[in-house]
Amino acid sequence: QAWFPGIMGGKALGNILYGISNPSGKLSMSFPRSVGQIPIYYNELNTGRPDLPENAFYRFASRYIDESNKPLFSFGYGLSYTTYQYNSVSLNKKLIRQNSHDELIVTVEVENTGDYDGYEIVQLYIRDQFGSTARPVKVLKGFKKVFIRKGEVKTISFTITEEQLKIYRSDLSFASEPGQFDVYIGSSSEDLTLKESFELIQTS
Repeated sequence: QAWFPGIMGGKALGNILYGISNPSGKLSMSFPRSVGQIPIYYNELNTGRPDLPENAFYRFASRYIDESNKPLFSFGYGLSYTTYQYNSVSLNKKLIRQNSHDELIVTVEVENTGDYDGYEIVQLYIRDQFGSTARPVKVLKGFKKVFIRKGEVKTISFTITEEQLKIYRSDLSFASEPGQFDVYIGSSSEDLTLKESFELIQTS
């Protein structure tokens, strides 16, 4: 999928096909498996009957009868001639305060486990566990494109502030709300194996 590559698109695609360049692009939308899945997007609202792997035989889970809930290719998905392993996500603190300049630092180790040097786009998603308005299951809040040589391990860090946790509420105000948040790190919206949690607390 080359979208609109411009006049040098042919050369760029040729370099990829012949292995001169290692592709690193990521999809900016989810690709459905079938028409029946449309509309499909990574940041859908939560349901009271989620189709979770641990509840594979739960009769009333929200799932298709003859189709997977998962997209064919997810938001943030991309191809490469090498492989990456994500390890050891950590937070420098578990609490941040409202109306402050607190910064929460998320770090993750990414290893190039393949045979070629390449660029990886590391993605950070946040989930608000509860809000005064319905919240998506996850929202992309940061990404970094990093060059990693084969066999190399790099530590990537992201900074989370209160501003990134603000939402539009029912009165149309844009503000944060105290509560629990989950942080996910991975290579796409469907490949998020690393998770940590923190809390935004109210200050007087």
